[in-house]
Amino acid sequence: MTTLQVNRTLECEGLACPLPVVRTKKAMDEMKAGEVLEVRATDKGSVADLKSWSSRTGHQYVGLKEDNGVFRHFIRKSDASLTKAELKYPHTVSNDDLQAKVAVGEKVHILDVREPAEYAFGHIPGAISIPLGELEEKIAQLNRSNEYYVVCRTGNRSDMACQMLTEQGFTSIINVAPGMSEWAHDIEKDQ
Repeated sequence: MTTLQVNRTLECEGLACPLPVVRTKKAMDEMKAGEVLEVRATDKGSVADLKSWSSRTGHQYVGLKEDNGVFRHFIRKSDASLTKAELKYPHTVSNDDLQAKVAVGEKVHILDVREPAEYAFGHIPGAISIPLGELEEKIAQLNRSNEYYVVCRTGNRSDMACQMLTEQGFTSIINVAPGMSEWAHDIEKDQ
């Protein structure tokens, strides 16, 4: 089997979203075009996060290997002429603004794009769970005419999901920021 030449390894074990992406961005800024970064992470969400980040910024996501619960991501830095500025999704709402809609009984559709375990340990009542890594294959489960409030832990994964849904023709998508890491309202837990 051929081994991939890695120029730098970034240890992100034990870190949750958004830290693997934040540290990957910083590491890539310090590397030369054509060099390969190996990112080692234990957060299952890093699989979708780093693939999406690479695609949105123009870097090449070479592949993924999993070894005993450690996800080894390989990303090749693209030449500056091929990279894209990372854009933030423009339509956002605060946690409190979303809670205000829920409190007055407004019918809202909340899409939680965190991993199943994160969702199980606490989610906004009524939120549906579709992890970011499964969103593309499960997009048909969503009604394109609904307005969706998309939530994750910090607003980063949900930002990626909002961009993906918009690219797929959804017109009423709103990112909830900062997300569940600072949600101070009612939650439901799975048994």
